[in-house]
Amino acid sequence: MNDVQPKATIVIFGATGDLAKRKLFPSIYKLYQKGKLAEQFAVVGVARRPHTDESFRHYVKETIEEATKQELIDEKFISHFYYHSLDATNTQSYEQLNELLTRVEEQFHIPGNRIFYLAMAPEFFGTITSHLKSEGLTATNGWTRLVIEKPFGHDLQSAQRLNEEIRQSFSEEQIFRIDHYLGKEMVQNIEVIRFANAIFEPLWNNRFIANIQITSSETLGVEDRGRYYDHSGALRDMVQNHMLQMVALLAMEPPIKLTTDDIRSEKVKVLRALRPMTHDDVETYFVRGQYGRGIVRGQQVVGYREEHSVDPNSNTETFVAGKLMIDNFRWAGVPFYIRTGKRMTEKSTKIVVQFKDVPMNLYYRTSEHVHPNLLVIHIQPDEGITLHLNAKKSGESMKTTPIKLDYCNNCIDGINTPEAYEKLLYDCMRGDATNFTHWDEVAASWSFVDPISEVWANTKAVDFPNYEAGSMGPKKADELLQKDGFHWWPLNGTM
Repeated sequence: MNDVQPKATIVIFGATGDLAKRKLFPSIYKLYQKGKLAEQFAVVGVARRPHTDESFRHYVKETIEEATKQELIDEKFISHFYYHSLDATNTQSYEQLNELLTRVEEQFHIPGNRIFYLAMAPEFFGTITSHLKSEGLTATNGWTRLVIEKPFGHDLQSAQRLNEEIRQSFSEEQIFRIDHYLGKEMVQNIEVIRFANAIFEPLWNNRFIANIQITSSETLGVEDRGRYYDHSGALRDMVQNHMLQMVALLAMEPPIKLTTDDIRSEKVKVLRALRPMTHDDVETYFVRGQYGRGIVRGQQVVGYREEHSVDPNSNTETFVAGKLMIDNFRWAGVPFYIRTGKRMTEKSTKIVVQFKDVPMNLYYRTSEHVHPNLLVIHIQPDEGITLHLNAKKSGESMKTTPIKLDYCNNCIDGINTPEAYEKLLYDCMRGDATNFTHWDEVAASWSFVDPISEVWANTKAVDFPNYEAGSMGPKKADELLQKDGFHWWPLNGTM
């Protein structure tokens, strides 16, 4: 855990894919630049495409230069990269991979520590993991770890099957399920904001908080992910993992210690305390949407059903808004509102904690409106915290005006702020699983989401498309809050 420069071989399955290109290779390079990787490391790219070590190194060099916008002159770094063309179902192919890993480990004096990163389609997970074990790739003198990207299953049943397959070859302690939101600076800051500040933690309950809103909006459409997205939708793609993870961090009890097991235990309790959705509840508590044509950043864009590889009569949601209730002592009666969607007004992920009004506000008599106190946690693209308070307007009257106390994290740290994948890769190499999802969290999330999926799958959305590209989603999402006397706080900071 405290090894500043972990020594390991990272084996990336799907090394010629989009994730490796955009996130993994640049993140490994940044760790190397910052001195967080010892010289005793290697990266072995694995994919079906034919590559030599030299052509693969050239490919990696280009991807890093594209990501960093500067020339990569450190040839020593690139010399740590190797390539193996693999047939996922061929036993001999794994034997050859094991021989390559053994050679590389001898060359760089790596003590048998191996990370197997599956950056590829989940239908191969079971096949690959069983071969890794049967062909001896996990039988080393060091440690072995398995990193898996979402989606982890399509529902609870498929997730259980996948988990059982993988657990034949790797124990739960060896499995690192990535949710890249958990690597984001301000998501990790939620615990610190709560548990290190006496002005917040005593108020962090149903006596003082009116509601909590979590928004994750994108301006992009489905791009080239149409085939995947049309079988997934916003509920599975965003709510089951990222959104529920943020809810768990916001609502969890203080852990006994800041250890992986203690933090995970408190998060699981929150997910299990979510009020279950019956089929009759779904229409009351959840809203789905699908974008039509519209204008985004001055450009006319097509509707979802006109996107490449999307069914022209698709029933898939590109927007979800929901009201979550947590039935425990701390949060009874406090709604957690979530919304996420594609082709919205702006790209933003924000958490807004709205505090209750004081019992008798003396200033209602002198002011047209007294602004509620808000704590806003900006996750992306800006990183920081804003606290909205009321103060006296300048002049002789006693009228109030809202003011903002701002802290901008990436304004100070700027380009040095680590990318989520960079932090998560480093955590995995050190064996710190705190910011990875445990099977219990995955199972509890699917248990909550599945009834909603079932209702939507069996009910044709007759009003699709029901929001214009470039808007903030369907009107019903606003009505969800209006019924409770609340409204969505805008994303642009003008409250």
